[in-house]
Amino acid sequence: MVYAGLGAIFLFVLVAPFVSRGVEKNLEPFLFIMGLAAVLLTGDLTLDLLRTALVEPLPISLAVLITGFLFYLGKDWLTKATSCVSRQIPPAVLHFLIVVILGLSASIITAIIASLVLVEVILLLNLDRKNRVVLSVLACFAISLGAVLTPLGEPLSAIASARLKVDFFYLMRLLGLYLIPGIFFIAFLAALCVGATRKKGAAFQRAGMDIKEVIPRAFRVYIFIMALIFLGEGFRPLIDRYVVPRDSRILYWINMISAVLDNATLAAAELTPSMNRQQVSGCLMGLLLSGGMLIPGNIPNIITASRLQIASSEWARVGIPLGLGLMIFYYVILF
Repeated sequence: MVYAGLGAIFLFVLVAPFVSRGVEKNLEPFLFIMGLAAVLLTGDLTLDLLRTALVEPLPISLAVLITGFLFYLGKDWLTKATSCVSRQIPPAVLHFLIVVILGLSASIITAIIASLVLVEVILLLNLDRKNRVVLSVLACFAISLGAVLTPLGEPLSAIASARLKVDFFYLMRLLGLYLIPGIFFIAFLAALCVGATRKKGAAFQRAGMDIKEVIPRAFRVYIFIMALIFLGEGFRPLIDRYVVPRDSRILYWINMISAVLDNATLAAAELTPSMNRQQVSGCLMGLLLSGGMLIPGNIPNIITASRLQIASSEWARVGIPLGLGLMIFYYVILF
């Protein structure tokens, strides 16, 4: 009964944002309720879990809060700088550079900071909605791929390094040959697919959200991360029973559940020091590539979609085809 209930919750989490506008507009509280239901169903709602769920989202939320205030204070300078750069560089080249620079730097400045910079730059470019969504999804894919190259980049890379008991540059050596060309390919897609069409009105939208939005935005990110913690812990019995024991080739595709679950939780459950290089590469690549398909898949998606008010269906129309294409391509290379 527990497994059946968890399966039902998982399907509801996957489908509801696409069929209900109410859920789509209130994704954070919806995921929080679903995560709470999952841990209540499994009986895992302990004091330790509550403490983790309350504390773990704080660094990300504080980063969003502080950066929001900084962007607000520096909005005039950012507007002038971006306006100047965009007049000197063709749009296709600018979009390419945005994706490459943020993707390659994410392992150093962290995926959180890279995604916060991304949303402000996109707002400054004042693209129409279609091009804004496409550039956001492509850039978030690149950021998530680049961030995993060092333990500093994101929780997934930190947990993977700790679980495998490896040195700081191990993930760079293991995955760099796959991920760095992937970032450049995604940047090429951005140059090719993101048009220069801008919204009517002012040439540029002023950077920085309204000061009244800074705290509510950070709070929504806090709830989102808390929800993913609950979901990851609640679904752990399903992961341990049906995911972890599988062959690495099957695990690569099963890890598509990372599109709706916290990939760091999955990595913690799946990775062991006894795995060979191919198994580790397959596990991590499956998590990374599928994590960009839907908004809950990773931190950059969450921050960007929340800030730019991108709907789940809008994200999926770009993210799912791109993610599936990349997964098929890398499967051929890896296996």
